[in-house]
Amino acid sequence: MVQRRDFNLAATAAMGGLAGCTPATGAASYEQAVADTWRHGRPGASEAAGLQHELVRYATLAPSSHNTQCWKFRLAEGGIDILPDLSRRCPAVDPDDHHLFVSLGCAAENLVQAALAHGLRGEVDFDTTLQALRVRLEPTPAVATPLFQVIPDRQCTRGDYDGQPLSPGDLALLQQAGSGPGVQLLLLTERALMERTLDFVLQGNTAQMNDPAFVDELKAWIRFSGSDAVRTGDGLYAASSGNPSLPAWLGRPMFGLFFTTAAENDKYARQLRSSAGIAVFAGGAADAAHWVEVGRCVERFALQATALGVRSAMLNQPVEVAALRAPFASAIGLGARRPDLVLRFGRGPKLPPSLRRPLQAVLV
Repeated sequence: MVQRRDFNLAATAAMGGLAGCTPATGAASYEQAVADTWRHGRPGASEAAGLQHELVRYATLAPSSHNTQCWKFRLAEGGIDILPDLSRRCPAVDPDDHHLFVSLGCAAENLVQAALAHGLRGEVDFDTTLQALRVRLEPTPAVATPLFQVIPDRQCTRGDYDGQPLSPGDLALLQQAGSGPGVQLLLLTERALMERTLDFVLQGNTAQMNDPAFVDELKAWIRFSGSDAVRTGDGLYAASSGNPSLPAWLGRPMFGLFFTTAAENDKYARQLRSSAGIAVFAGGAADAAHWVEVGRCVERFALQATALGVRSAMLNQPVEVAALRAPFASAIGLGARRPDLVLRFGRGPKLPPSLRRPLQAVLV
């Protein structure tokens, strides 16, 4: 799913303020791209002729693995189809396309929330033959839910949080939002359980850092500067992880210098310990239809968190490294269920947002 990776560039300040090498024009275009991307609809956008396009735009604001935006949308009479874009697979980190289908579920949930705000009820069906979703749309009274209202504010915030616990009321709202048909959600807020989870995160991170295919795949999706992020409209913008924005010619060699197992493990330990809790989602079965349902629950959880002023970020090493899934599930009380996705959550500052590709790039 949406990946939480970044690289440690803390030494840049001591090396002459290299973050300042990004041209001002690139920064300005990034800021404009953010304003154009992360927004609610403009007047006239919900007219009948453009409503389906507007719903697709909201759907694309969902998270996806490495921000690959691994989806295509097909407009149909009475609905919208969401198709997997297999050209944007991440075979090293996601060999069974689990994260890909979770991402489609996240997009479907955004579409359903946006449809309701525009007077349409969305029903999501999964076609096992085509491995695709159909969101059927029927007229209904318009309701702009709190989850819809915060779609432009949600982000995977890969930074430190304030370490403060959430209230029982907030936790109850998160539990409700993140639950769904066949999906079990565990909220881990006891420090002992969080430390147990951290152990699996560090084991998984170490295994991935020692896998050249994983590192190469991750590096291919990092956008080191604002201008690179604007040019591609996808990938993991370095500044979105709290790192300096650097020209690609500088960021790429520095990635190899500073992206180390020890630095990454230290970062994840610090970030997890600054979190209020951990959310673990488990679907009813290990297949695409159930992964889609997990994605819908994950997105509702993330939107509800945003509505509460709570940040969240993926922490998926214990589910991405196959050998760790069963022992991780046992350690946190999931039994025989496969853990599908792990989030940490807590209050903290917002970071620069990632970007999205234009509608014409995702419509078929």
